[in-house]
Order: sequence, then structure tokens, then C-alpha cells
Amino acid sequence: MASRADTLLKRYREKRDFTRTAEPEGGSNTGERLAFTVQKHDARRLHYDFRIEWEGVLKSWAVTRGPSLDPADKRLAVRVEDHPLDYGTFEGTIPAGEYGGGTVMLWDRGWWEPEGDPSEGLERGNLKMRLHGEKMRGRWALVRMKGRDRGSRENWLLIKERDEDAAPGEDLLALDRSVKTGRSLDEIAKGSPARKAARPAGEASEPVARPKASRRKAKGRPAELPAFRPVQLALLTDAAPEGDDWLHEVKYDGYRVEIALGGGAVRFSTRNEQDWTTRFASLTDAALALPCRSALIDGEVVAFDADGRADFSTLQKALGDKSPLSCFCFDLLELDGNDLSGAPLVERKALLKALLEAGGDGALLYSEHVRGNGPSVFRGICEAGQEGLVSKRADAPYVGSRNGDWLKVKCTRRQEFVIGGWSPSAKPGRPFSSILVGVMEEGRLVYRGRVGSGFDAEALEDLAARFRASGTKASPFADLPRPVARNARFVRPNLVAEVDFAELTADRQVRHGVFKGLRADKPVDDVVDERAERPAAPQAGSKAASLVVSGVRISHPDRVVYRAGAVTKGDLARYYERVAGRMLAHAGHRPLSLKRCPSGMARPCFFQKHVGEGFPAEMGTVDLLEHDGEPARYMTLLDPSSLAAAVQMGALEFHIWGSRNEAVEIPDRLVFDLDPDPSVGFAAVRDAAELVRGALEALGLNAFAMVTGGKGIHVVAPLAPTADFEDVARFAKGLAGRIAASDPDHFVATMSKAKRRGRIFIDWLRNERGQTAVAPYSTRARDGAPVATPVSWTELADLHGANGFGPGDVLDRLAEPDPWAGFEKARAPIDRAMIEAVERRG
Repeated sequence: MASRADTLLKRYREKRDFTRTAEPEGGSNTGERLAFTVQKHDARRLHYDFRIEWEGVLKSWAVTRGPSLDPADKRLAVRVEDHPLDYGTFEGTIPAGEYGGGTVMLWDRGWWEPEGDPSEGLERGNLKMRLHGEKMRGRWALVRMKGRDRGSRENWLLIKERDEDAAPGEDLLALDRSVKTGRSLDEIAKGSPARKAARPAGEASEPVARPKASRRKAKGRPAELPAFRPVQLALLTDAAPEGDDWLHEVKYDGYRVEIALGGGAVRFSTRNEQDWTTRFASLTDAALALPCRSALIDGEVVAFDADGRADFSTLQKALGDKSPLSCFCFDLLELDGNDLSGAPLVERKALLKALLEAGGDGALLYSEHVRGNGPSVFRGICEAGQEGLVSKRADAPYVGSRNGDWLKVKCTRRQEFVIGGWSPSAKPGRPFSSILVGVMEEGRLVYRGRVGSGFDAEALEDLAARFRASGTKASPFADLPRPVARNARFVRPNLVAEVDFAELTADRQVRHGVFKGLRADKPVDDVVDERAERPAAPQAGSKAASLVVSGVRISHPDRVVYRAGAVTKGDLARYYERVAGRMLAHAGHRPLSLKRCPSGMARPCFFQKHVGEGFPAEMGTVDLLEHDGEPARYMTLLDPSSLAAAVQMGALEFHIWGSRNEAVEIPDRLVFDLDPDPSVGFAAVRDAAELVRGALEALGLNAFAMVTGGKGIHVVAPLAPTADFEDVARFAKGLAGRIAASDPDHFVATMSKAKRRGRIFIDWLRNERGQTAVAPYSTRARDGAPVATPVSWTELADLHGANGFGPGDVLDRLAEPDPWAGFEKARAPIDRAMIEAVERRG
């Protein structure tokens, strides 16, 4: 009676003439482990035959493009006939004319561990395993594709699971020699002798060819890399510490890494001591270029998005497509065999900065810091779009623990969660609507809500494949609410997601969660609730002198924020207190954006429109919907204390919406920003303002003028709030286009830089929903502290520039009649007939 193996090998034997081919007819395996092998097969088309031992045979798939170490790279694997076990040692040439004629190389070999029942996995089309080979190691999956079978052919996907052996960007197929004989395909085809001895049968395979560190010869360097050390961790707090004994750095959005250099080698280790040298191979040359015999550096590997910010999603994509990586280095634990961990942080950083500057490669970046002023620095970096702030005691040693010497404050709430399931989507083509996430508590997965946004097409596809591969009927959650469980689908809890969210509700559920990516470097058991603690109170005498303006404490009032004119922070606060009456009449109770320069005009500045964590209570808020339908909380000015609070936050400019909070979708002001090319004189801009004024008045609208503090003029029309943003923008676009068409040599109504040369851009775009214009009486972040100043039309005719008024000049003007005194009474509506009139050209 035929054995099970003989039955399974019937198709294999029918295809071969064993009197002509040296391929084995069939034999048994005497090893205790389940064997796997990969044979590189140059037949009609080069491919790789992936084979695993089960049921007394080698289950086999032809992987057309070969295996990949990138989990995002799913390789087609066509199921072929089962092969005998002793085929796993075959290397040689199959004669032309025979089935599979061509050259066969034993490309990889080893043993495999199934995850679950292999027979059930083969039946379901989802077979997971751990490979122990010389080239392929770690967790892999074979997943059968649905609806794509052609005849008896089964199409599967061979996928590398995300673990410590995954290596996006590494070309595994570059290891192109036989693990059995060391020969190339050409040498095998020619019958060249083996380059190495064959391993005795049953001997365990040893990893080869993929070194743990990239090596380069270097004279005078020690033979060993510095040993890995536990990394220093930051304690989460809800406020940045004050006092000059703290150094404040950006909290980077990337992968924490410890870089070890020595003996001409470099090793990149994660915070959990996983070796990721191959993943960060693009940084190897920069690390090896450092002028030292050995070093141990603490840092964060990042990738920059289109706006120049370190972004985790961009980093994940960069690891897959070999885009450039950078590493912000922020600590030096060892240098040339000297242990620096006991030295004060400020001294370690000084040595690190000198080392990196001497290396000269831009891929390794020094993490700059600011000493003192923690709350102000925190507010600044949040609006710059960074993840958060890390504050470190300047004199602290490096002890490799979470002891409070390092503190972190997050701009937006972000933490890792374990994925335990997903909810189906009703939208065609979308594999799921949200993921179900939780944290670990005493060995249990505790539910923390659903995350339904942040998934691009690539993430949807990737996660859907993972969910199919790890699906389970039983819920992994200890406490899933019944309404959620009713429609949920569950997966084994082995994926860790990084999530941004607005807040945790009273029952600790994620609100407005946004998926940022998967964390391959974070073990599931480490994913717990993060709870903020209060930083220690500053020591007596650590606070700088302060000033109270409009009931708001202004710290460091003597700090110069405008060097030209020596305008201080205190001067600015007093200016806004005095000008508040006139300014708030036009800028108050509207959605607001600030241009903030926490360290003064000479330092980097940034815009902020959303309310951030820890904002002063004096700054008002207004809730509205963004263009994508997501709710958002904007700032708004309520009274003079709001202006003072903005100055305390480092604001130098105020920019307002065209609508008020109580009717946020209905604009009550129309703005044309006349923006001249540098070659255009101010007299031409004055004339243009009069032209726009005349066009508005001809249509029944009144117009007011404001010099912007830059180089242009705003022509502002007060509106009766009747038309929505769409209609107001249509009117503004039509009128701007009509004026530009009437004199194309002097005007343009499009943003094209090329078309604006020698012309004035009539910027009507500020009238679209969500766009802003500089507020009347706002200072500008420009030399000399110019102010956006309302003027009368008579006064405008005599001005020679748009930046001639400073804070002192404006305060002097308060004793004079208000040039915009009739603004409220001048309101007039925009109707359909007016829109149609301006949209008719000629």
C-alpha cells in the first residue's frame, strides 16, 4: 500500500525521467526538525523554489522574484507539486528538454517552526512560520490569494513578518552564492568544484552572509564594538519644567537608536537591543566617518516630510523605498574607550557636538538644545509641528533608567496601542473602517477604543493582509463593550500601532485617533497606559522677573524681541494693552492664527491656529470643522487679556478669518491684498488701491485702506453677513480677474511667480474659507516692528511705503480720529447679481 508521501509525490515523479535527470526520486528525512530549503532555479525564467517539509514531502512554491526582507514587499509564490525530502539537498543541472531544465543552486537551507497547525494553515490559505536558515530567518507567512487561480495553479504571497529580522531596503538576493558549495549559478552550470565543504547532514545551520554590523578596515581602532547599554528614558509630564538647570530638546518622531562604533564597524541597536544595522545601512558611512577609535552615541533616526519635519509615517516609507535617513544625536556615552556616562549632560553634549562637526556628514545631526524657559520653548516647538519636548537636567549623568532626569511633554497626545481587531467598512474597496486598540494591564489586553483615520491606501492594504494572516475568532480583549464586539473582527494581538489622539475620555477611550504607523521596535508587553506626572516645582529664585499686563504675567519682559529699535517683550505687551480697543473691534471674536517667535524676531518663527495643550486660560477658543470634516479648536481674541496672553506665548503677528465666531460660515469682511513684485514702486500700489476702491464702490460696496507693514496695501470692504464663503470668494475672484484682464501689463490675479514679474498680484484668495489676513494694528515679524495700520484714503495718497508705522507711531495716532470710524455703518451685502456682474468679462 502506497504511503502518504508516495501519494503526494505521484505528480512529481510523473513529470521526470530519472534515467536522464540527477534529481532525487524520493527519500526520507532522518532529522528531528522540519527542514526548509530554497533553490535558485535558472530555467525558462529565473525564480526561487521555496520548500518546507510537511507530511513526509517538501511542500513547494515558485517565488518568481525571490524572497524579500521588506514586510511591505509581498512576493508572488506559485504553488507547485510536492517534492521528495531528499530534493532539499539537490544542486546541479537538469538536462535541457526535461521538466524544469536548467541550473539549480541550493540558495538557502535550515529548519522551520510552524505557528499553528500547518495542515489547517495550508487548507485555510494562511500558513505562518519561523525560519532558521542561513539567509532567511525570523517570522514569515504564506498567504493564498483569492479569486486569482488559473486552472489548477494556486497563487500565494510570500511575506516577511515585521520582527527583528525584517530589513526594508536590504537586498537579500544580492547574497547569490550556494550555501552548500559556495558556487555561483554559472559555476554550477560549468561543473566547477565546490568553494566550501558541504555541511554534514543533520548539522544545524548557522546564519551567514548577513553581518550584524557593516565593517570597514581602519587603522588603530579597537577590535570590539562598545557593548549595548540600557537607554535613558523620559518620564511623561504635563508641563515643561522652568529654570536654567534644564536643557530642552525637540522630541523627535522616529526610531530611538544606539550607535556603536569600533574596529571599523558600526552597529545600530534599538532601545530594546534589537540589531537594526541593515535597516539603517544608509547611515553607516556617516557613522564610520566620525574621527574616533570608538564611540557609543544615543540618538533618533528620522525621515523628513515635504515640510521639512521629522515624520514617523515618512520614516516607515523611507525604510521601504531606500529614501534618505537622518539621525539626530543627543548624547555621547563613550568615546575612544572612555566611559562618559558619569559626566554632566552638558559636557557630554559638548563633546558630541565637536565629534559630529568634525565628521562632516549631514546624515548625523547634532540635537540642539535651549537652556531654560521650558514652557515658552514647549509652546514654540508645538506650533512648529514637532511631536513634543524632552527636558533634561544639565548636570545629570546617564544612568539608563526612567529616573526623572529626563522629562517629556507631548504637543499632541500620542502613544502606542496594541491592535486586537478591526471593524468592517461599508465603503467599496475599503477593507476596514477602523482598528480596535488596547493596552496591556497585568498581562491582559484592555480596550482603549477605535482608530478610524490616518490610513492611506498603502496602509490599508498592508494592514488588511496582516489581519487576514492573523485572524482569530476569540476576542483578545479582556473587556470589550458588547456593542463594539457585535460587529468586530479579531486578530492575534501581535501588532503595535502608534496613534495620535485628541484625548482619552472619562472611561479612557481614545477620541479622534489618527493612525501613524506600526512600531516594529516595540514589544507588545511594553505597551501600557502613559500617565503624565507634574514636574518638580522650580527652586526659589529660578524664575526671571515678570510684569503683569491686562492681568497676565509676562515673563522675561526685558527680553529684546525686535533688535532694531530694541523693542522688548514688555514693550510689546504694553502696546497691545493700549491699542486693544481699536484692534479688537476688527480682530476680536474671530478664528485666529498667530505667528509666534518665542525667542524674538531674529530666531525661527512659526504659525499656529489650533489651541495647544497648556494654553493660557485668557486665550479664547472656538470650535469649528476643518475642510475634511474633522472638528478643530481654534484660538480667538476675547479681550485685552487675550492679547497679553498671546504676547506671553511669543506672538508677533495676528491673522484673522473673514468671519466672526457666532456666524463662522458667513464672512463679514472682504479683503484684497495688493502684493507688488519687488520691481514695482509703492506709488503704483497706491494707484492700484484706488482702482480696487473704485471698482468696489461701483458695485455698491464701501472700501477702507490699510498699509500692511510689509510692502503692500489691503483694501477691505465691510460686508453685511449674508453670503457664504463660496459666494464671497467667487465675487472676489471675479473682480480681481476683471481688473487684471483690463490691464494685464500691470496686474495679475493668479499666484504664478512668473506671471507676477513686474506686476501687482491682486490676492483675492484670502477670502476663501480657512484663509486669513493680517489683523489691523498687528505688529509684523519684520525688522523695526512695523505695524499693519489702518489709514484714511486721503492719508494713503501721501504715504511712501507700507511699513512706515511702528508701535510708537500707532500709539500716537490713538489721540487722532479713527480712520476706520465708519466701518460698522458701511456694511453692505454681496448678492447674486453682483457675482454675475464681476464674472462677466469685458
